[in-house]
Amino acid sequence: MPTAAIFENAPETALEWHRSGAGAALATVVQTWGSAPRRAGSQLVVSGDGRMEGSVSGGCVEGAVVMEALEALQDGQHRLLDFGVSDEDAFAVGLACGGTIKVLVEPVGSALPVALLEELVEARVSRAAVAYEVNLSTGTRRLMRGDYPDRMRMDRSGLEEDGETFVAVHNPPLRLVCVGAVHITQALVPMARIAGYDPVIIDPRAAFAAPERFPGEILMEDWPDEAVTKLGLDARTALVLLTHDPKLDDPALQAALAADVFYIGALGSTKTHAGRIARMQEAGFTEEQIARIHGPVGLDIGAAGPAEIAVSILSEITAVLRGKQP
Repeated sequence: MPTAAIFENAPETALEWHRSGAGAALATVVQTWGSAPRRAGSQLVVSGDGRMEGSVSGGCVEGAVVMEALEALQDGQHRLLDFGVSDEDAFAVGLACGGTIKVLVEPVGSALPVALLEELVEARVSRAAVAYEVNLSTGTRRLMRGDYPDRMRMDRSGLEEDGETFVAVHNPPLRLVCVGAVHITQALVPMARIAGYDPVIIDPRAAFAAPERFPGEILMEDWPDEAVTKLGLDARTALVLLTHDPKLDDPALQAALAADVFYIGALGSTKTHAGRIARMQEAGFTEEQIARIHGPVGLDIGAAGPAEIAVSILSEITAVLRGKQP
């Protein structure tokens, strides 16, 4: 089942269309069975003048959802829709067989309060992780912070066991910070982007951090500790140290150890890593903090060459993110 189906800017688009006077309704996949074209949390935004952005089914039921959304904007009531996706329709959007989906339609300004949507958009802009919770029977809605840890870690929206509480996960975008614009970074960055990360490359050496070596990517030539301070390190950030040079790696490493990043990886042999540990101990970091460093970086898959090392690094990052600590 596709995993990159969620329209990332749905709340922002809905708020913009509502403020413009056009009106807006948010349609969200709340539950799926079988080979449904979109996963729970996928969203479609419909304006009062018939515009639409996003998708809840890859094209199978969008027309019906738009009609329901326009009616919802008229009567101000949310509605819960059930659709079956036929094998024929599923094949047309790239699936082998069909399934069923349940879609929640919420008109902004009535069922979905504008203040709540504004709070959600503000949280997303500030990279705050929040869960949007709605009771499908009563229509009670609220934003939750620090709740649903398993859902937040797995980026998994969906219905709770009570069958009535829908939880939409709104995590900040994943970010990969690479210290060292080296050959491994050239392979790792495009892989990470495909996996849903926003990469940033830090290297004060202009010859390495050259735009032609990393076309279209964000390059920072600041000293690494200054660069990560500008970026801000949070629980949706993975930091990978790839220079082999303690003068460059260690400042960023110390910043990461003092922050809440979910992954820290450092390139180098076992001997190199032992020296790194000693330096961090001298810098006053605890054993628990130092144990967060994955070094040598990457899963042991027998990688040879920059591309395979990049695969091992991204695999380890994914394992840590999803709670499968190697």
